[in-house]
Amino acid sequence: MKLISLQSGSNGNCIYVEAGDKKLLFDAGIAGIRAERRLAAHGRDIRDVDALIISHDHTDHARCLGIYQRKFDLPVCITKATLAAARRHRLGDLREVRPFRPGRAIRFGDVTVETIRTPHDGADGVAFVVDDGDSRLGILTDLGHVFDGLADVIASLDAVLIESNYDPHRLAGGPYPRLLKERIRGDGGHLANQESAGLIAAAATGLRWVCLGHLSETNNTPDLAMHAHRAAVGKKLPLHLAGRYEASDAWEV
Repeated sequence: MKLISLQSGSNGNCIYVEAGDKKLLFDAGIAGIRAERRLAAHGRDIRDVDALIISHDHTDHARCLGIYQRKFDLPVCITKATLAAARRHRLGDLREVRPFRPGRAIRFGDVTVETIRTPHDGADGVAFVVDDGDSRLGILTDLGHVFDGLADVIASLDAVLIESNYDPHRLAGGPYPRLLKERIRGDGGHLANQESAGLIAAAATGLRWVCLGHLSETNNTPDLAMHAHRAAVGKKLPLHLAGRYEASDAWEV
């Protein structure tokens, strides 16, 4: 399998995965033309994608799904509650929607996408594990908090893109209003660097690499996120970063 993060952060999320002969996009929080160009730079055609899979209804994950569906003719896999909530983004007409139930697997030939309910404060949020029969790749962002079973999911993976959203000290002393700070560090918000690092440290022996994603521009820095994880896992485990303004390399598992 290969993963390319086309963009990751509160300004928009979109992740491309190749698994066997299947090509999948996760989330549509960036402009269609931007996703198209960033995939083309990697030698991929967005029109070859087999499906667009949406994690939850928040703007930075769902706002452009209607454009992806119509412009690139991509079927959209989404829960009914997420689609209903995402309609506020003025999605327009959708020709091909494939509903799934959170917690149920979505199958694309020999490739399975497991969906995992999250306590993030979206309408019906899920995280994902892509399994091609040989390897397991996690896409774990917008998690809410470290919920029961999350560590077991990570322990089952060969590689993972996981949110490392904020540094607690920067959040506490930063410019956000009190209610927003409470939301971010609350049960429906995001994982702090140290929370993500603790989860990865517990599963490090089985992981080939880790990508840190969904970093806050205001409440975190790449150096802080990397330092927290490197302190937890040592020097041997490869750590990558998913950028807020550019596509990543293609990482293979």
